[in-house]
Amino acid sequence: MGLRLLPLSRLASGRAFIKGKKISKMGTLKVSNSSCTFSKFLVVCMVAFSLVDSSYGDCDFKAIFNFGDSNSDTGGFHAAFPAQPDPYGMTFFKKPVGRASDGRLVLDFLAQGLGLPFLSPYLESIGSDYSHGANFASSASTVIPPITSFFHSGLSPFSLSIQLSQMRQFKARVDEFHQTGTIPSSGIPSPDIFKKAIYMLYIGQNDLTSKIAATGSINGLMETFPQIVSQINDAVKELYAQGARTIMVFNLGPVGCYPGYLVQLPHATSDFDEFGCIASYQNVVNYYNKLLKDTVSQTRQSLPDVSLIHVDTYSALSELFHHPTLYGFKYGSKTCCGYGGGDHNFNPKILCGNMLASACAEPREYVSWDGIHFTEAANKIVANAILNGSLFDPPFPLHEHCDIQPIV
Repeated sequence: MGLRLLPLSRLASGRAFIKGKKISKMGTLKVSNSSCTFSKFLVVCMVAFSLVDSSYGDCDFKAIFNFGDSNSDTGGFHAAFPAQPDPYGMTFFKKPVGRASDGRLVLDFLAQGLGLPFLSPYLESIGSDYSHGANFASSASTVIPPITSFFHSGLSPFSLSIQLSQMRQFKARVDEFHQTGTIPSSGIPSPDIFKKAIYMLYIGQNDLTSKIAATGSINGLMETFPQIVSQINDAVKELYAQGARTIMVFNLGPVGCYPGYLVQLPHATSDFDEFGCIASYQNVVNYYNKLLKDTVSQTRQSLPDVSLIHVDTYSALSELFHHPTLYGFKYGSKTCCGYGGGDHNFNPKILCGNMLASACAEPREYVSWDGIHFTEAANKIVANAILNGSLFDPPFPLHEHCDIQPIV
């Protein structure tokens, strides 16, 4: 599988303006301390940028509206169920802020790259600013609504259909504010922002893993995939009907490589690939991802005037697990925040945040944060691959729509 790569200089390319005139981006940046790693899938450069006399940050996209689970939840779940403990958030925020990482998520870096602020969770009642979008994602969310309560299943009540309902309510209230002239002094977007936004759907992992947990097997798992993909596809169509014209659908990551699942999920001792990942689960995820990609492709043909983009996070994350040292990591399948030591440092009875668990001293040396989610360092690399267009199908020239800002 080959991915289209753009040199990192394109990350900071696109459109630059000084006093209203378009100029070459090569003339607007000074690049120093550059260290680049090239691979089949990613182009990763750690670069220190300094801007030179540029009105940096112009972008056609004025907002992001996101739907998902803990991979992109910026605090929604913990606004509803406030209980996230230390050491979550230790690297960047210096405290727990509702993100399933030591720091920023892929979504945070994408917002930064587009010149937008971090997305406020829709469920956060204090201090939120929705002028540049909203985040409806909730940790433990599924595409298919759970049939039992959160306290029984551990699954969030805020499934994809609920998140879409929240979006409809949000849009209706914004329109109402502007029609009646009762607009708050800040925090409310303009009514035309919905057609100037990127819509992201990054959800589905909990549908897969909860089914395995319930049955203890992957048998019959693939039979549920058409329903999951169909509901994601219906969400795409609904967002389109509401005015969305740029929609990104993220596929599932390589769960067979995640330290938590290497410990928890049932598997035979012979069921490992050359990288130490569980081959049967990788095959199942690949089957799902192909179905998702094919369905998105078919829908793209039926919707006029839409950029419907499949985002291949599976390939980027697989690369980090398979070759961690190429990207500056020491550990691929070992958890930074966990308990038990050994190859994976993961105990499902003593998770990150438990008083017996502890975090590593250098999260940037690890791909995995807590066995299921990723460190800020890993999220940053994946975000860079998205911003430079490496993971898009079909190719989408994001750099032509925005001055992509360096993420630091």
